[in-house]
Amino acid sequence: MRPPRPLAPAIAAAVAAAVALAACGGVHGGPGGSGAGDPYFPKAGNGGYDVTHYDLALAYDPDGHRLTGTATLTARATEDLSAFHLDLLGLKVEKVEVGGRGARFHHAGQELTVRPPGELRAGAEFRVRVRYSGRPITVTDPDGSKEGWLRTADGALALGQPTGSMTWFPGNHHPSDKASYDLSMTVPEGLRVVSNGEPRGERTAAGRTTYAWRTTEPMASYLATVAIGKWEYRRSRTGDGLPVYTAADPEQARDSRAVLRRIGEVVAWARDAFGPYPFSSVGAIVDRPADVGYALETQNRPVFPGAPDLVLLVHELAHQWYGDSVSPESWRDMWLNEGFATYAEWLWQEDHGGDTAEETFDALYAGRYFAGAEANASIWAFPPADPPDAAHLSAAPVYQRGAMVLHKIRQRVGDAAFRSLLRGWSAAHRHGNADTDDFTAYVEERAPDQDFSVVWKDWLYGDGKPERP
Repeated sequence: MRPPRPLAPAIAAAVAAAVALAACGGVHGGPGGSGAGDPYFPKAGNGGYDVTHYDLALAYDPDGHRLTGTATLTARATEDLSAFHLDLLGLKVEKVEVGGRGARFHHAGQELTVRPPGELRAGAEFRVRVRYSGRPITVTDPDGSKEGWLRTADGALALGQPTGSMTWFPGNHHPSDKASYDLSMTVPEGLRVVSNGEPRGERTAAGRTTYAWRTTEPMASYLATVAIGKWEYRRSRTGDGLPVYTAADPEQARDSRAVLRRIGEVVAWARDAFGPYPFSSVGAIVDRPADVGYALETQNRPVFPGAPDLVLLVHELAHQWYGDSVSPESWRDMWLNEGFATYAEWLWQEDHGGDTAEETFDALYAGRYFAGAEANASIWAFPPADPPDAAHLSAAPVYQRGAMVLHKIRQRVGDAAFRSLLRGWSAAHRHGNADTDDFTAYVEERAPDQDFSVVWKDWLYGDGKPERP
């Protein structure tokens, strides 16, 4: 494992000063919140601080299914704190330090409560280091899908939407708190580790190899991944020099090569449609369908369950703009991820000789898009901006009806203004967060001569199938 990096002198001095001042009794802080108040996952995330950087030094033994780690979080207190919470599920905490000094802690369920040796002032930057180990778990989401730490045929794959990242590192696990990342992972020699961002080197000693990756752009923790296996790993560049890193399971490699070679083509098209690509590299991870049951837009490097078709590749790469760079403020805003990525599919098909977006919209409205009547009716089950519960965050209204909302906006403003709106939205909240109110306000500001009240009332928030003028 990589030894923890020392604090930079300026940061160390600032942290020491903040802790010392707090210890003098001039601060009477509270414990911070044990949840971010998400409407569907109220215990996910925490209050009282923002994480700016994660440094994860990890080791994994696939045979013994054992993970050991030291997580160093750089954070800023947003209020006076006598204690704060981290999310960590299923692993044993061995030691916690704040500002280089031992801290008391209590770990129950997913809540790791940390009491620093001195209170932290609002605005103070601090570092917390957590040493932990154990057998990482897989969790079942309310919709029945599996996430967290997934054991695979030749290693492991970590997926985090919506809350599974807490099964392999402690943090503020809510999409509203984004940070940069350094990750090192030590595994038995012969296995390879692929993660987000860019590779920072590898070294082998005593039968074990350590791989390092760095993500410099802000990333929500649910988009973090680490993939351990015997990958067919390839490096290349797009036509304009963007680095491309792909990893395919050997059983999927041959079937994946043709579509993965088109990553540069898709990114070039999406750049024209959505604006500048928001990250410093791109790529994909293709695992066996038996190991992972769904695709996920993990930042820089989406994950696929077997070789994807081209439209699915378009969908997950579009998420790099909508979902990864512009992330939801809460899980209620999931349609801002999936509605946009679904509409990207429609635009790709329209721009490449397939059905127009209008034809796709008409087929959905008429109930002839899907093969069965039940599937066609399912898109009207609830409003895309207000799923009834966590089990429905990935249901059809969030995807298809969310895309229909965007098409209704396009019908109002026209093609040129709509394309400008897509690019402007991704620029306005680049590397940040946004909610549905932010989006509706943005649309109204960009098209002040249009009345969107019916679109919001009937298509975004309305129950049932809207009347179509």
